[in-house]
Amino acid sequence: MKIVKVLGIIVVAFIACQSFFSSTKEEVSISNQINKNLSLDVDTFSMFIQDSILPLLAAPQKNEQKLQSTFLQARLNYKKMEWATEYFMYSTARLVNGIPVPEAEVASQMILQPAGLQVIETYLFPQIDTTKIEALKTEYVSLLEKSKIFKRFFDNIDIADWQILDACKLELFRIETLGITGFDNALTLRSASESADALKGVKIALDIVVENSNYKTKLDSLVNYAVAYLNQNTNFNSLDRAYFIRKMANPITIAISDYVNIAKLPDIRYNRLLNQDAKTLFDSNAFNRYAFSPDLTIENESAKIELGRKLFNETAFSLNNTRSCASCHQAERQFADGLPKHLNIDNNGFIDRNAPSLINAALQPFQFYDFRSVTLEDQISNVVANPKEMHGSIVWALNKLKSNIDYVQLFQRAFAENPNATIDTTKVITAIATYERSLTNLNSRFDQYMRGNNLSLNSAEIKGFNIFMGKAQCATCHYLPLFSGVVPPKFINMDAEVIGVPSISDRKKVDPDLGLYNYLLDNLYPVSQLEDFKYAFKTTSIRNVSKSAPYMHNGVFQTIDEVLDFYNKGGGVGLGFNLPNQTLSAVPLNLTPSEILDLKAFIFSLDSLPMN
Repeated sequence: MKIVKVLGIIVVAFIACQSFFSSTKEEVSISNQINKNLSLDVDTFSMFIQDSILPLLAAPQKNEQKLQSTFLQARLNYKKMEWATEYFMYSTARLVNGIPVPEAEVASQMILQPAGLQVIETYLFPQIDTTKIEALKTEYVSLLEKSKIFKRFFDNIDIADWQILDACKLELFRIETLGITGFDNALTLRSASESADALKGVKIALDIVVENSNYKTKLDSLVNYAVAYLNQNTNFNSLDRAYFIRKMANPITIAISDYVNIAKLPDIRYNRLLNQDAKTLFDSNAFNRYAFSPDLTIENESAKIELGRKLFNETAFSLNNTRSCASCHQAERQFADGLPKHLNIDNNGFIDRNAPSLINAALQPFQFYDFRSVTLEDQISNVVANPKEMHGSIVWALNKLKSNIDYVQLFQRAFAENPNATIDTTKVITAIATYERSLTNLNSRFDQYMRGNNLSLNSAEIKGFNIFMGKAQCATCHYLPLFSGVVPPKFINMDAEVIGVPSISDRKKVDPDLGLYNYLLDNLYPVSQLEDFKYAFKTTSIRNVSKSAPYMHNGVFQTIDEVLDFYNKGGGVGLGFNLPNQTLSAVPLNLTPSEILDLKAFIFSLDSLPMN
C-alpha cells in the first residue's frame, strides 16, 4: 500500500545523534574497513545505473525486459548498504527508496515530493509506462547524485562500533517489519530475495565489527541460515513470516544485543521510542512510553498515575460539570466509548469523530486522527477547550481542586519533588498525561508467541498472521509490532492513509471529512500541494479492536467483518468512489472466506492481557 507519511519533529534529533558521534582512535581500523566496504557498495550501485541502465533508456520499448531486470538488480545492490544509509543518512535515503507519494514534514512545514526506486517501480511495472521515459531518466540521474552524497559521507566519517551494531540490529527490525511485507516493492513483491541481500550487507558489517570469535561464529551461522531460508522461500504469499521472525530474526537481534553487553562499548544513548537495549521487537520493555513526552523522565510516577486517574474521571473541567475524559474513553471498552460519535457537550449534536482507544496512545508521535497534537499534554488541553467535547477550562477547575483535601494530598505526593508549589494547570496536565502513558500495554497472546510461548497462538491465528503480513497487505500500513501507522524501525514518523471511508448517512459516497488536509491547510502548508492529503487519516492501531467497535474515524463499520470486507474489495475505489488520491490499493485482495476467518482470528489475538 502507498501511504501519506507525516514526519515528526523528533526526526531531527534522531538523525543528529546517529551522525554526531565519531569513533575513538581504537575504532578507526574497524571504521575504515566499514567505510571502504560501503564506498564499494555505493560504487557498485551507481556504476550499475550508469553503465547498465541508462544506455537502455535510449530505446526503452526494445529493452522493456532488460529495464525491468536491471531495475531489480539495482534494488538488490542498494539493499546491501541499506543498513548504513537508512541509519546514518535518513534524509538522503528517503530520496533513494522512499514511499512513492508525497510526505508532509511537520518540522519544516514542507511537502516532500516522492523520489527514488519506489517511484521508478511504478514506471516499470507491471509494464513500462511509455509516457514516463523522461521522468524515468530523471529519477535514475537523481539516484546518481544521491550516490555521490553517500560516497562523500562514507569516505569522510568515522563510525563507532556501537553505531555499527545498533544499525545492524535496526536493519533486522526493518526487515521484520517492512522488508518481508512488500512495503517497498509493492508491485514486484520480491520481499524475500531483497531481504536476503539486506542481510548479506549486515553479515559483512558484523564480520568486521564483532571481535569475539564465539559471537562471530554464532552470528555468521544465524545470518547464513536466515539468508538461505529467504532465498529458498521467495513466493510472497507462502513465505512463513512467523517462522522467520521467531526462528531467525529474533535470534540474530538477541545475539547482537548479547554481544553489545559483553563487548564493553561506550554506553551512548539518545531518546527514541524503541529502546536501544531491546533485544527483540517483542520484549516486554522494548518501547519507551516517555519518548514523546516533554519530560523524558518522570519523578514519583506511581503517585502521578494515581492522581492522573482521578483527574481523568473529574467532571470539573467541562462547561457544565457533566463530562470527564472517561466519558468518551471508558476502561471497560479499551478506553473507547462504543459509539460512532459521542454526543457533544450540549447534547444537541455529535463531536466530529469517533473516540479512539487510548491504549498505547503514548507510543505515537501524533495524536488525533488529523495529527493536530504532537504530545498527550497538548491533546489534553485541546480536548478540554474543544467547544463540542468539553468546552471547559482547567483554570476554572483549579479552585475546586485546591479546596479538596484529597486532591491536595494527591498533588503533594505526586509532585513531592517540588512540595511548596501550588496546584496549577501544568501539574494537572502532567498527571493526566502520566496516567494515559500508564495505559501502554504490549502484552497480548501474539506478543507471548513471539517471545517463545509456542502454545499462546493456535494454527489459525498463525496462518492469520502470515496473511496479515503477506497477501492481505495489512502490515504495510499497520506496522509490526505496534500495529499502527508509526513507522518502524525508527518509530519517528506516522502514516496517514486515504482509504475512502464511506459516509454513515450515504455509504455510496466517501465521508466528507477531509481529515489531514484541513490540518495542513490551517497550518499554512502550500495549498497547491495538498490535494493528495484530502480524506487522509491517521492509521490507528488494531490492537484490542475486538472490544473497541465501531471502526474508522466516523464509526461507520460496526463489525470487524465489515472492515475486512471493505479492504478485501479495495477500499472506497473498490466500492465505486471517484477517489484518485486513494493510497490503499484499489485492486481486490481476493481473500478466501477461510483466509478472512484466519485473519480475523489473528487480529483478535492482539487483545491486551490484563495489565498489572
